[in-house]
Amino acid sequence: MKKKNYAIAIDGPAASGKSTAAKGVAKKLSFLYVDTGAMYRAFTLFMLERNKDPQSVKDAEELIKDCFIKEDKDGRVYLNGVDVTEECRSDIVTKNVSYACAHLKVREHLVKLQQEMAKDNSVVMDGRDIGTVVLKDADLKVYQVASSDARALRRYKENMQKGIACSLEEIKKDIERRDYIDSHRENSPLRMASDAILLDTSDMTIEEEIEAIISLFYEKVGL
Repeated sequence: MKKKNYAIAIDGPAASGKSTAAKGVAKKLSFLYVDTGAMYRAFTLFMLERNKDPQSVKDAEELIKDCFIKEDKDGRVYLNGVDVTEECRSDIVTKNVSYACAHLKVREHLVKLQQEMAKDNSVVMDGRDIGTVVLKDADLKVYQVASSDARALRRYKENMQKGIACSLEEIKKDIERRDYIDSHRENSPLRMASDAILLDTSDMTIEEEIEAIISLFYEKVGL
């Protein structure tokens, strides 16, 4: 009898701690972690490197056909065979990713890649539309939120640790701007799946987030 593959979907707004929590959950459960946001960042980088406008539907639809993105078990992101993990986190990519990932053809292409990753593996996947579009039958769906102040402070601390000069006020403004774009876009807008569990992490440590999600998973699947 084939062993069942499990799927955990974690959605939520920018800087809500989804990726860090998802990585921790995947590691503890020995599941494959798929950072879908990094895939959209890689495509945004692809557009910017070719001096294309991330808001242009025409440019996006032309380029996505020549764009292959994959992630390995260590969380490294490859764009047409080249490791772009660090480049994907640049400020210019962050400012443009919400535009580039809003195009229908881009989302269809990357969603297909994401679903293929989940076919033969137990996965923890985080993003904006995992529970509503990518993994509609996920064993556990979590909608992870935090206040804009808490999210901005987290991102600020991350940047400072990496030596990236930044302004806490500007980070908060950018997060709120991305929230609006992500929740109002026409294709796969950010929203909570009807069967998702809301998890407010404003006052939680990353360890508490991870344990909370794992407990919810065990409760859902009866382990």
